[in-house]
Amino acid sequence: MCTPTDNQLIMLGTGYATATRCYNTCFVLRTAEGLLLVDGGGGNGILSQLEKAGLALSDIHDMFITHAHTDHILGAVWMVRMVAQRMKSGTYAGTFTLYSHARALGVLEQICWLTLPAKLQAFIGSAILFHELEDRDRFRAAGIDLQCFDIRSAKEKQFGFCAWLPGGIRLACLGDEPFNAANRPCVEGADWLLCEAFCLYRDREIFKPYEKHHSTALEAGELAASLHVRNLLLYHTEDRHLSTRREDYTGEAARNFHGRIVVPDDLEVIAVE
Repeated sequence: MCTPTDNQLIMLGTGYATATRCYNTCFVLRTAEGLLLVDGGGGNGILSQLEKAGLALSDIHDMFITHAHTDHILGAVWMVRMVAQRMKSGTYAGTFTLYSHARALGVLEQICWLTLPAKLQAFIGSAILFHELEDRDRFRAAGIDLQCFDIRSAKEKQFGFCAWLPGGIRLACLGDEPFNAANRPCVEGADWLLCEAFCLYRDREIFKPYEKHHSTALEAGELAASLHVRNLLLYHTEDRHLSTRREDYTGEAARNFHGRIVVPDDLEVIAVE
């Protein structure tokens, strides 16, 4: 029987779109039943991150895409390509399903049709499946029960999700933009809250988070406190202060939130319990 300690979050990348010292934000939820890849980062770096994390492509059968910005969806193109190549060579068994809203899946499909050879495109729709979701849809992937929700983005249609992991742990992923109160019923009281923190509040004049519709670590802490969550994980950050990021971001978020705060590095493995 799966216990809470079997659940892991493997942080493949922690940086925002133009970060060069860490990979773009994407991660894997691992349970005793499977692996769920969430976003793919901005290119084929997803392949090296999975390799460094010891995760085989042949073991990944489910992927959730939050939105169609380049730092999240281009890695999905590479996932489709490499999975299709393995299907063609007979080294990938079963299907590969990508879950998202119509906008993101439409962008992904168009890129695939424009860039992949016909012999790989042939797997799309048969063994590589695009599963379209609507706001508040419930679905099951990699042995995890999930509910997606529209984050009401001001820039690009984007879905977050709530995941019920084995052992009764509830994890909420807010995507990479500020929280919209309309989604409070979906995430309030979660055991884990995954929240973007574009920069420190003290550095807001340098990084201009509000102009880019993002938050700071201070506001992420305020949000976590207001939502009564147990654990807060901060990602999608700037990369100029990696050596002190954990200490600085934790300290700022802790001004208002008194639960556990996790500021991971790329490839860090976190027990979700």
